[in-house]
Amino acid sequence: MKKLVVLLASAVLLLIVSACSQTEEEQNQKVSIMLDWYPNAVHSFLYVAQEKGYFEEEGIEVDIQFPANPSDPINLAAASKVTLGITYQPDVLIAKTEQGIGIKSVGTLVRSPLNHVAFLQSSGIASPKDLEGKTVGFTGIPLNEAMLETMMETDGADYSKVEMVDVGFELTSSLVSEKTDAVIGAYINHEVPLLEHEGFPTGHIDPTEYGVPSFYELVVVTSDDTWEKEHENIRAFWRAAGKAFADMENDPDEALSTLLKHQDEANFPLVEEVEKESLSILLPKMKAPNAFGEQDAETWKVTAEWMLETGLLTKEPDLDGIFVEM
Repeated sequence: MKKLVVLLASAVLLLIVSACSQTEEEQNQKVSIMLDWYPNAVHSFLYVAQEKGYFEEEGIEVDIQFPANPSDPINLAAASKVTLGITYQPDVLIAKTEQGIGIKSVGTLVRSPLNHVAFLQSSGIASPKDLEGKTVGFTGIPLNEAMLETMMETDGADYSKVEMVDVGFELTSSLVSEKTDAVIGAYINHEVPLLEHEGFPTGHIDPTEYGVPSFYELVVVTSDDTWEKEHENIRAFWRAAGKAFADMENDPDEALSTLLKHQDEANFPLVEEVEKESLSILLPKMKAPNAFGEQDAETWKVTAEWMLETGLLTKEPDLDGIFVEM
């Protein structure tokens, strides 16, 4: 009889544990986020939040996805195929203004351009004016042409004297092979430290010092529909992200170690020395005056006006509901 009682008690306990686990799983809301590229230093906070259980504490389960091509994050977020996508502020303005897509930014990751004009130090280039008569490689994106034209005009240089060459993603190799004298579209937290690591001293010019507005390099977007349905989950995501970013600031080495465990070695293997330098460049650019991810209307307005002036936008900018405060 005692044995039967013990067995029954054990069965009841198992049922209770199972029910609690099921209830906990049901309470964890699923949130998906698509990175702008394969995991690298800028994404460290996501893996810190995941590993330390910050998302779980907020009652969400986060699925981190990688894009098949660069346009996937904004396109899939706009189509509500993923909850969130990491993309570029100018692309959000184009999508909303030119294409009428219902999309909004819910937070900023990198608060100023990482995209600089880069060149080997042996080139003798020091300012945009030095690019006259030179060959400049770019990724075929109109934004890069508009940035360089603004920089050169601000420096009193003639943009028409530059030969622009579409080198795709072969930015570093085009410099090393001397197919180009400089490139635009190179990131100071990736291509520049990678070139330095490979033994090529590299210089770069900050576009914001020559007339280009200090736009947000990376933002996190969602569709208007997803925001309406899942804004509480998205706010929970940002609370966890903010805690993880604070940890990343306090202990960058630990954050880097966490990132390296989650790298995609098959498609985008990371070089620890490069990512460490990248993180040191990123941290001050990711830090907000008050709360991690915060945005301001003035940056959206100034960036939109510059894009209209340069022809990147052909219509009056649509800034209505383009971002939300978290």
